[in-house]
Amino acid sequence: MNRPPLPPFTAETAAQKVRMAEDAWNTRDCARVALAYTPDSRWRNRVEFLQGRAEIEAFLTRKWSRELDYRLIKELWAFRENRIAVRFAYEWRDDGGHWFRSYGNENWEFDEIGLMRVRIASINDLPIEESERKYHWPLGRRPDDHPSLSELGL
Repeated sequence: MNRPPLPPFTAETAAQKVRMAEDAWNTRDCARVALAYTPDSRWRNRVEFLQGRAEIEAFLTRKWSRELDYRLIKELWAFRENRIAVRFAYEWRDDGGHWFRSYGNENWEFDEIGLMRVRIASINDLPIEESERKYHWPLGRRPDDHPSLSELGL
């Protein structure tokens, strides 16, 4: 089953793919997010190397059990043919109430039916005070009128 938009990407379709990924991750629905990847998708996330949907889903389950009140913004950086580069930042708190903003870059490669077959992510965490938070929308999809990373100066 196709997962439009399909490669080769244009500026419009690449931006659409990025927003669709952001929206899915903001659901924190591990099974739904995993379906955007090929069954044998390869990931590097920080220092973890994963392969396949089952490992991706298990990883996301662990991630979102630790990263509470998770809110994410992704922004298109570059694209070419079947590849997209993204920058992102997300805010979350741990179970001790400490807040963080995690910054990163991702490189994505898609197959011909629009599933991601490779995801390489580099991420850094910055402890922040609750008063420094910039993402205050209700959990779930970021509202369309919420500022982007660039508009927030991130």
